[in-house]
Amino acid sequence: MKKKGVDEFPFCVHLVSWEKENVSSEALEAARIACNKYMTKSAGKDSFHLRVRVHPFHVLRINKMLSCAGADRLQTGMRGAFGKPQGVCARVAIGQVLLSVRCKDNNSHHAQEALRRAKFKFPGRQKIIVSRKWYVSLQLKESTMHIMNFVCLI
Repeated sequence: MKKKGVDEFPFCVHLVSWEKENVSSEALEAARIACNKYMTKSAGKDSFHLRVRVHPFHVLRINKMLSCAGADRLQTGMRGAFGKPQGVCARVAIGQVLLSVRCKDNNSHHAQEALRRAKFKFPGRQKIIVSRKWYVSLQLKESTMHIMNFVCLI
């Protein structure tokens, strides 16, 4: 599906983060599964392209503290508090795209519903934004279609 051109999947919709936060790898995977399952069921397996646009590279650490009796002899408190790795997350900024779905125009409402369902897997606020551009490029659809029609006339 990645090799399909912009003319085959002209509709593009993004899930955009509206807060600066850490998004765990588990949340990203849950959102990907929810979006993929809905799009496969409603639009078909070969009629969309889903891309996760953030990557969890940041390592989360935890300094475990004991809370049982006699724990004061075993632990050192905040001395040497560099913790053990607990998981990984993606550092997300305001306005950063989390997920993108490309599909045909007749499946546009399915793509928006899939991202709405994936939105519940993330903490914080997100918005679903319909792109006016060709997927991730900087060219607007209207100007590109105008150029393509002009080239076809020549």
